[in-house]
Amino acid sequence: MFTGLVETTGRVISLQERGEQARLMLEIPFAPELELGESVAVNGCCLTVAAIEENAISFDLLAQTLALTSLGALRENSLVNLERALLPTTRLGGHFVQGHVDATGTILDLSPRGQDHRLEISLPEKVQRYCIPQGSIAIDGISLTIAELHPHSAVFWIIPHTISRTNLQDKTIGAPVNLEADLLAKYAARFHEAR
Repeated sequence: MFTGLVETTGRVISLQERGEQARLMLEIPFAPELELGESVAVNGCCLTVAAIEENAISFDLLAQTLALTSLGALRENSLVNLERALLPTTRLGGHFVQGHVDATGTILDLSPRGQDHRLEISLPEKVQRYCIPQGSIAIDGISLTIAELHPHSAVFWIIPHTISRTNLQDKTIGAPVNLEADLLAKYAARFHEAR
């Protein structure tokens, strides 16, 4: 479980295909604190530490992970968002993020507006159905508040702190992003459908 408050960013060292799977190697600032088997959210996708070599951490990506997320599009030196799993004593400043990506979207707009940035992301219907204005969604693992909800997209206002601390600083229009709808919205919809 994660909060969607990106802890830091890391860089891709390599992404090696292994048949239908892949191995992702990242340069991670908190690498010395990690252990084999530990969970780390990488662009909002919960991955398990498979190998540790000094500041290089490797993760095995399943075929399903490659099919459902944007991780397969990563290239050497790509900037990625990183967050370690919640501790029981952690403040929950974002929202509950599982690291289970529902779908990918595309950046439609990322433009400066004064000191802030306007971010618009395309939303597939299977994610959009769980969204409400002023609700939460994780975009590449970043807990964001929906400012405007449109039939096929959502708009977010991004403060300078978020731009400087996440991979949004390297993103461009057309880039794919991982989407995880709010967990509580998913449960509410399931209960409503069951009635």
